[in-house]
Amino acid sequence: MFGIKYLTESHLKGFDRYKYSSIDTGYISVYIMHPFWNWCVQFLPKWLAPNLITFTGFLLTVVNFILIAYYDWDFQGANHEVHTVPRWVWSVAAINILLYYNLDGMDGKQARRTGTSGPLGELFDHGLDSYSAVLIPIYMFSLFGTNDLPPIHMFFVIWNVFLNFYLTHVEKYNTGVMFLPWGYDCTMWGVSLMLFFTTLVGPEIWHARPFLGLSMANLFEIVLIGSAMVSSHPIIIKNIYLSYKNKTGKMRPFLEAARPLFPFLWLFAITTFWCFYSRNSIIDLSPRIIFILFGTLFSNIACRLIVAQMSDVRCDGFNLLLWPLLATVAASCFPWYEQLLGSEISADMECWILQALTIFVTIAHLHYGKGVVCEMCDHFNIRCFKITKQMEAARAAISHDHELRRNSTPV
Repeated sequence: MFGIKYLTESHLKGFDRYKYSSIDTGYISVYIMHPFWNWCVQFLPKWLAPNLITFTGFLLTVVNFILIAYYDWDFQGANHEVHTVPRWVWSVAAINILLYYNLDGMDGKQARRTGTSGPLGELFDHGLDSYSAVLIPIYMFSLFGTNDLPPIHMFFVIWNVFLNFYLTHVEKYNTGVMFLPWGYDCTMWGVSLMLFFTTLVGPEIWHARPFLGLSMANLFEIVLIGSAMVSSHPIIIKNIYLSYKNKTGKMRPFLEAARPLFPFLWLFAITTFWCFYSRNSIIDLSPRIIFILFGTLFSNIACRLIVAQMSDVRCDGFNLLLWPLLATVAASCFPWYEQLLGSEISADMECWILQALTIFVTIAHLHYGKGVVCEMCDHFNIRCFKITKQMEAARAAISHDHELRRNSTPV
């Protein structure tokens, strides 16, 4: 990849030692979804690579984004008497979300079934999930429109989703265990049911004010943020605390344990400043593009943390892609920069800068993702979207070993 190597020898050695460890205590996933996924995965051919399942599910979320954006680019559709998004679009989006959710649950089971589990699959899975963290909330914004849910409110809703996703991986960085959040299953089912309900009764239902004069958009914010504060954040803090108390985690000093938060907080601070102090109110001019920019930057930060925690190396304290973001914010928010240009930065110019930065960051992030995946494939001598002969041989050896153990077990 143009001579750029993203993984060091320490990363690769860490991947060789890595073993996935997770705990799932959610009632929906344990008692309903996991048995269902175990049943479904039996019908998948064993030549089907788990990463291909993961990628297919992710593409469905991209299809949703493109489809809804086509009919409601600026989130103004709900502000009209007749919503600009046809009802059938909501049904397609709901089905795609359910398919994404189920494929996301089945990929790991297919990996274990075919003997192809490994750090590449986990990175691919969680890395694509980090991108979906910005795509899925954006669907919901078109239900409410900018009158009931102004773009600045959308901004904080997205950051709440980012925080929930990221803290789970900060937790794993310090404990070594992935504690799967309860809220994920509820969110996927909740979003799908809301979209199906919209098909049946129409999007106008989301303009009702059933409780204390609060809009449905207000209730959406309250439930989303409140549930995270009750069901996610305290549990994460507790798990990290117990890992130190029982000496079962990585036992890092406080600043090292908190290090993953630094690039996340930098991104939040810079983007918040831009949204509040842009001289052209960029978040109102081009909310969809700015959310994609922030989501891409977040995904890059999250992917680098995932690589660090799987390889057990020190994570980044700052992300290099924040430098062009800082330069853009300086140009957009401070008048001294205009003296260098000899004129004010107009709204159109700021939008062009935003679009250029989004394209640059997206290319840089895709380059990073492809580079890391290729380097891991080369290291493990595997293919990302294909089960190779080496994988099949390893699977056969594992099955043979299990058979020998079973036959040698005394009755």
